[in-house]
Amino acid sequence: MASSQLVLITSLLLALAFPPMTAYDNVPAKSVEKTAQVVVEGMVYCQSCDNYGSWSLSGAKSIAAAKVSVICKNYMKRTSFYKAFKTDENGYLFAPLDGFKMGHSYLDHPLHSCRVKLVGSPLENCSVFTNVNYGITGARLRFLDKKLRWSNYEAVIYAAGPFAFRPAYCLLNQNIN
Repeated sequence: MASSQLVLITSLLLALAFPPMTAYDNVPAKSVEKTAQVVVEGMVYCQSCDNYGSWSLSGAKSIAAAKVSVICKNYMKRTSFYKAFKTDENGYLFAPLDGFKMGHSYLDHPLHSCRVKLVGSPLENCSVFTNVNYGITGARLRFLDKKLRWSNYEAVIYAAGPFAFRPAYCLLNQNIN
């Protein structure tokens, strides 16, 4: 009888110490997948004739519907992403890199692999490319620790530019005494 009481007490202690488990107890709750996206932002301007030949953008006017491209190359120097984007009515570029994939975590990172270049201006009177902030040769992205977050969406925002086109003809102010 003592042995049956010992078995009963042991069983009770074990039941209290280790509650019964079902097959679903170890299954983690279904997590909501977050979409992380890379976005490039910047501005495009028409450089004032007063600043011809410089990188100054004082007096510049923003250009709506200017085209800018984002080109990314993988660690083997092959183009892995290319897309052209248009600026909004304020000359602001918001370029989500849909389809951008990193094959190598460091070498294919957008900071190292992507460049932003001017493609075209819709303004006939301001359509000459400038290399302000490397708009012709390709500007590297800058990380400003800026993110957009919603419940199931996250965007890491990189900056480039500001870029500029200039008028084809600028009248020079000549002081003749």
